[in-house]
This record gives sequence, C-alpha cells and structure tokens, in this order.
Amino acid sequence: MALYPVPVSSSHYVIQGGRPLEGEVAVSGSKNAALYTLPAALLTSEPVTLRNVPRIADIRELAEICEAVGSTVEIEGDTVRMHTPRITSTVPPADLIARLRASFLLMGALIGRVGEAECPPPGGDVIGSRPLDVHFAGFRALGATVDRHGASWRATAPRLTGARIFFDYPSVLGTVNVLFAAVRAEGTTVIVNAAPEPEVEMLADMLVSMGASITGQGSPVITVQGGVDLHGTDFTVIPDRLEVGTYLLAGVATRGDVRVTNAQPAHLDSLLAKLREMDVQVDVDEAGVRVHDAEILRPVQVQAVPYPGFATDLHPPMAAALTQAAGVSMVHERVYDNRTLYVNELRKLGARITTAADIVLIEGPTKLSGANVRALDIRAGAAVVVAALAAEGETVLGDIHHLDRGYADLQERLTALGARIERR
Repeated sequence: MALYPVPVSSSHYVIQGGRPLEGEVAVSGSKNAALYTLPAALLTSEPVTLRNVPRIADIRELAEICEAVGSTVEIEGDTVRMHTPRITSTVPPADLIARLRASFLLMGALIGRVGEAECPPPGGDVIGSRPLDVHFAGFRALGATVDRHGASWRATAPRLTGARIFFDYPSVLGTVNVLFAAVRAEGTTVIVNAAPEPEVEMLADMLVSMGASITGQGSPVITVQGGVDLHGTDFTVIPDRLEVGTYLLAGVATRGDVRVTNAQPAHLDSLLAKLREMDVQVDVDEAGVRVHDAEILRPVQVQAVPYPGFATDLHPPMAAALTQAAGVSMVHERVYDNRTLYVNELRKLGARITTAADIVLIEGPTKLSGANVRALDIRAGAAVVVAALAAEGETVLGDIHHLDRGYADLQERLTALGARIERR
C-alpha cells in the first residue's frame, strides 16, 4: 500500500492571525463518506476503485485495517484501489481498530461477506457517548448472534434474513453497518429511523453501483432487497461538507472574502441559513459557495442536531466564528455530550465563553490574541484554527495530528487564502 506521509504527533502550527482570508479554495472528498467506502469494498471479491478520496491519516489507517483482513490496497493521490479476493481474517488487529471509530464498520462488512466478525470497541475522538447498541440490534434482527468475547464483540451469522428494523436514534455508523449486512441478507430489510446524512446516502449509492437494490437512501426509511452477490465498481466520493463549512467560517471570522469550490451547497442548508442570519453575504452557484461582506456580524442561536439540522461537527468552528458577532450567541449541542473540549482553548485566545450542560454561550465581538493552544480532537482543532486566524499576533497550535485525521492539505489551502500558517 502506498502510504500518505505519517503525521508527527509533536508537530505544531504557528499561525500569524489578524488578517482577512481572501481567495478561492477547492475542498477534498468527504472524510466521513470515504471512510464508509473502504469497508464497503470488502463486500465483493472484485476490484473496487474509489476516487476523490481525501489524503488524510484516517484513510491511511483504515486502509491498513482492511489489508489486515485480506484486502490489497493501493493509494495514488486521491484514488484508492482495493481488491479482496477472499477474507483472510475475521478478527482485525485490536491495536488498529482502537485508532478510529469508523474501524467498527468492518463488523458489518465481514458479517455481510463471510458471516462472522470479531472486533473490539472502536477508538476515535472522545466527544461523548456513542454506544453500539443500534449496531447490535440491527445485526441480531437480521439473524446474527452477537456476544462479548473477552475484550471484543463477536458476531456469527451462518444465514442472514431480511427484517424490519427500528433504530432508537438515527445512528450514522449504525445505519451504514446494518446496510453492509442487509445487502447480503435474504429477502427485504426495512430500516426505520435510519440516518439521512448525505454521506449515508452516498454509501447506499455506492452499494447500488455494486449491484445492491436499495431505495429510500437520504430519508429516514431505507429499504434493501438483499441476497445478491456484489461486483466491483468505480465510484467517486462526494465533497466534504464539513471541510467546506470550516473554510467558510474561517472567512467569516476574519471578515474575509472566501469562495469554496467542489462543494454541494444542498448539503449545507443549515449552515448557510445561519450565516445569512449573521448578516453574511452568501453567494451560491453550481460550482461552490462564497462568503463576503461580513463586517458586522449578528449573534445567532444554533441547535446542533442530526441532519438536515446544523452539523455537530461544525459546532466548534461556528462557536469560534461567533466570538466575532456583536452580542450573545448560543450553541445548543444535542448530539454529543462532550463536544465542548474546544472551549478552554478558545478562552486562552481571549474568547468570552460560558457553558452550562449542553449549552454554550459566546459573548462578542471579542478581540482575540495569540496564545499557546492545543487541538484536542479534529473539530476542536478546527475551532482553534478559525479563532487563531482571527486573533492578533502569533498562535502556536499543538497536537495537530488530530487535524491531520480530518483535513487534507490544511496548511496549503489556508496559505492559498492568504493565511500565514507554518508547520514546524
């Protein structure tokens, strides 16, 4: 496997802030969506080509996990080629699984391909409780036996049968994992209260391109006619709406003029509505989104909820941008119970933020000043980058290996917009 450069955990960014971002930048393929496509490729013995895959650490690590169960993975630029003639192991290495949350998708892929799998609880950002009960309920409804085996979860399913499955909550990874098993189950599966996120819809479209029969993707009810053998495909990953949002918010926070291309504006309705409510000029066309004329920002109230609501992953960078709004803004986090790790880091830059349970209050406009801060997870790191770009003086941002997991070529893209940012 051709690897991306290995991120160095001791690396840091030095950001000279206080200047507007201006210009145009194209974003990568979706991090989350791409992470779903690699396990999907394990469902067929034929070659699969994936395009517009972001050059990030999480993709490299998930590719390594797929190789450990029998796949050959080749990475060239933003193209990933996979071939898995047979599964050689149904027990992915625990040390690899522990690195990222999406690794648990091998559970559904292996159940679908060979009828058994064993995985430890997955790793990933520590942003709150993300239980696995939805995954297991779906597997069991399809006929799998799921139990604890030491430190791991083990599932066996000599025969999968379609079923009507109700999710207690619209889990994104739960929906994807159950889809992997359902496409190989005999008969019809109906998933009620499925996640409607664009990344889930795209994953279902990929499975359809491999020969699956799926309808309703992008809605809360997905129907799968299973029991078919899947074939290879050549598939393109959708743009990363969260990366688009981060660059737009950086433009707003710095009072700049930023246009982001390779975007799908229809995936960003909640963000664009809030930006307009903040009195930001937002221009949308088929090729991208532009934000400008954001001299005086109005405070807003934001509810971070499942799609199509405001994305929880954009909550931290939105809070950073709201430090520049004239008045008190509120962000109500209703998805993860530990999403506010960024708050203390923004306070180091001078932000006036208070928290109460799952509510964040931001008072502005605040004159931010450079400081030594850390990226505590992917999106907390994005929040600090947005704030540091708006702050006067020098900010030193540590633990940027988290940002390497989610943002491809971050330094280069920000530099293209006029940011003064250096990796050391």
